[in-house]
Amino acid sequence: MQIEGSTALVTGGASGLGLATATALHQAGARVVLVDLPTSKGAEAAESLGDGARFVAADVTSDTDVREAVDIAAADGSLRIAVNCAGVGTPGKILGREGVLPLADFERVVRINLFGTFNVLRLAAEAMSRNEPVGGAAQDGGGEGAGAEAGTPERGVIVDTASVAAFDGQIGQPAYAASKGAVAALTLPAARELSRHLIRVMTIAPGIFDTPMMASLPEAARASLGAQVPHPSRLGRPEEYAALVKHIVENPMLNGETIRLDGAIRMQPK
Repeated sequence: MQIEGSTALVTGGASGLGLATATALHQAGARVVLVDLPTSKGAEAAESLGDGARFVAADVTSDTDVREAVDIAAADGSLRIAVNCAGVGTPGKILGREGVLPLADFERVVRINLFGTFNVLRLAAEAMSRNEPVGGAAQDGGGEGAGAEAGTPERGVIVDTASVAAFDGQIGQPAYAASKGAVAALTLPAARELSRHLIRVMTIAPGIFDTPMMASLPEAARASLGAQVPHPSRLGRPEEYAALVKHIVENPMLNGETIRLDGAIRMQPK
């Protein structure tokens, strides 16, 4: 999928992985719609990107909010990229010091991370299915065999965000690990179904990344976490996540898979 000239919708776009992704896609020539909560700094983030970027306030679990954001992104028929970065990582043990984990706490994490991801995926896919396919024309250039090999026709690419917790969930992460494991499991059936519409679906499972959530930790704790990564022994950078999103969009053979982006870390029980 060619990024230049396309429109990309990025949830969680006000900060962290989402903002880095929106920035990378915008620099590659895409128009970007940053979606985040009304209380976020999404408007300032969009303004900092300049022309071709706008902010739409939305709760990813709301049918109405996401429909409005998708409609805005698809207004000119060019919504071809959707990236799900919105999520929460609220910890909570099943049996904690204050008793059993409240069901509402578990439900909130799953609702945002899983329901929110699926809500964006389904509505973005609906809009993308109406796109004219791009990338299917034969390549010209002269010489032997010129024009014989056609490109890959596509209508859109959707990239979701899981986590290494989907596979190595730690103590205190039952809700987070369950929600991210479900996002990973969603990838293949969604890709298989949407293939008939020429839409690809991929998921990235980041390890320990330097996001606003991590910024609240003391420097010693951040250094300790980074040292647990085999190589490179540091926290991941949001720009590295964004670079993988960009490659996924541009590589038509990447479909139906979850890619760990983690420096080979395997999380310990706690």
